[in-house]
Amino acid sequence: MGGIRVWMFVAAAAGLSSAQTPAGSLSQLTPVRKLVLAAETHHVQGIDLDGERLWVTSVDSSKRKGYLFEFSLTTGALLRSVEVGQGERFHPGGIATDDDSLWIPVAEYRRESSAVIQKRSKRTLEVESQFEVADHIGCVAVTASELIGGNWDSRRFYVWDRQGRQLRTVANPTENAYQDMKFVSGQVLASGLLSDRSGAIDWLEYPSLRPRRRITAGNTDHGTPYTREGMAVRGGLLYLLPEDGPSRLFVFRLDSGRIR
Repeated sequence: MGGIRVWMFVAAAAGLSSAQTPAGSLSQLTPVRKLVLAAETHHVQGIDLDGERLWVTSVDSSKRKGYLFEFSLTTGALLRSVEVGQGERFHPGGIATDDDSLWIPVAEYRRESSAVIQKRSKRTLEVESQFEVADHIGCVAVTASELIGGNWDSRRFYVWDRQGRQLRTVANPTENAYQDMKFVSGQVLASGLLSDRSGAIDWLEYPSLRPRRRITAGNTDHGTPYTREGMAVRGGLLYLLPEDGPSRLFVFRLDSGRIR
């Protein structure tokens, strides 16, 4: 199978012809590797990574605890872990990173509740700052100047500045219940589950958040939708972490690093 050129998903904006637009299916991407994470991950929520480390958020609902894990991206070994919740807010969601920080929503485990958006140090994993939101926030993406959050099943998007001042809200124009989002090459890349419980990854224009393209996704060999939970993109590779423990990281090749 040859890798599809995901940068063409912005074909209309870039003036590319429709003939260059690839078919939208995860099955057309080239699988690169599977990495088993060597620790109990409970119920996986979100992921992000750099060249050496994979960060994973998860929740243990029976113990009412939320976690941030740091794994080796080479071996899958657990390097560090910290609890991220406090009181009723123990449900971390889909995460995002920038140069030095991890951005993590930690919410009550119910719709229309409340959350805090934590900014944590990559170096220490400690909280550097945080702000409160009067809704359950299940995932975030980060731009150079703004944060984008999706509430429970991402029926509504929130946009804040980096100090937590709300700038606007936008209704999700799709049926996709996004679980993890990233800001990639000027667009929001968001993965989640459709109403029939199949999976999909969408490219959304920014700042309008209108859908541009979609990759549909099937199930792993364990029967779990690939886009059930964690998703990240780096260096031309797509990373998906759909399964609870034992969790496996699935890596697919995109296009020669066009999306980083």
